[in-house]
Amino acid sequence: MKHQTKIITLMVFALLQGCGKPVPSTEAKDDKPLILSLVTADLMLIEQGELSRGPMISGSLQPVIKAELNAEVSGIVTQVLKDNGDLVKSGELLVQLDQTTYRDKLMSAQEAERSAAVTSDQAAKQLRRMQSLNKQGLVTAELLESAEIKANQSQSELASAKARLVEARQQLDRTAVRAPFDGVVSMRKTSAGDTAQIGKALMVVIDPASMRFEGYIAADQVGQVKVGQSVNFKINGYQDQRFDGVVERINPAANENTRQVQLFVAIDNKKDLVAGLYAEGFIAVANQQSLMVPPSVLVQEGDNSFVWQLADKKLKKVKVTIGGRDPRWGTVELLSGVNSGDQILRHPQGALVDGAAVTLDQVLSDKPAEKLPVKETAAVAVVGN
Repeated sequence: MKHQTKIITLMVFALLQGCGKPVPSTEAKDDKPLILSLVTADLMLIEQGELSRGPMISGSLQPVIKAELNAEVSGIVTQVLKDNGDLVKSGELLVQLDQTTYRDKLMSAQEAERSAAVTSDQAAKQLRRMQSLNKQGLVTAELLESAEIKANQSQSELASAKARLVEARQQLDRTAVRAPFDGVVSMRKTSAGDTAQIGKALMVVIDPASMRFEGYIAADQVGQVKVGQSVNFKINGYQDQRFDGVVERINPAANENTRQVQLFVAIDNKKDLVAGLYAEGFIAVANQQSLMVPPSVLVQEGDNSFVWQLADKKLKKVKVTIGGRDPRWGTVELLSGVNSGDQILRHPQGALVDGAAVTLDQVLSDKPAEKLPVKETAAVAVVGN
């Protein structure tokens, strides 16, 4: 059997030689080392950054100056001159109620006031005549007393008539609902044709320049917070922006339901903010300088974390120890494994090999690696022979 196998092998060898084909070598050919071709955008330089620590805060934006305008007199709404989002000036007419009834009341009060004034004037003149005649002994004391009583009564009636006139004029004025300050209409609650009873909500006007962040923190963290501490937060609807503020006031009473403590945060930049939006952030209780990197540079293998470092034109897989996380940017603190000034891969992807040679793009190789903070971009790594 072995003899037959040898014969077959020799026949195949001869056949290949006769066809001019090379005989495959039984020895494995050595593979060339892999070379990574990178551009500077694939790398980042590790530097010292700020790590902030403090309690989280969540809540919403609310205006400090806000007025809910209610009907002070009843009547039919005849005009609504402003709508949601309209700018208003102090004293500007917003809603007009029907004035017919109140104009009639005002005219009636004016007539009553004039009549009372005439009566009072006549009674005063009569009193003066009686006093003169009484001095001459021509009238009795009883007639003088009666004239004094009529004069006093007429003065009281005149005072009442004047008060009713003032009230009628105020009621007429209250049919015109005006802006109490410069601001923006945040909510229109009525329309022309509605019947407005006393107390009915008509409009809400706010001053956007008075916006503040009203948030809550856990009760067990209130001891860390003090007035004047800086607050960094983000607002739903402003995804790419971060906002800064300072703790302005601390509510001395915890919420009865959640037992959280309310904080009032003054906002540095209040321009174009919308009231009612949800906001969350953290209060900077303590700051320190540390090596900070974005989480995209980390490779997790079980409980261990690694970065890919570029040193001497070779890739090196380095184990690192992770510390705290900055809640503002999501950056991670590195406690050990690397040093300030080291270059690492920004987005380690693919089958990277420890010790692989690296070449940088000739056009970009003279530029230094980008520093934090930078906008995350996808790394490009090309493997070649």
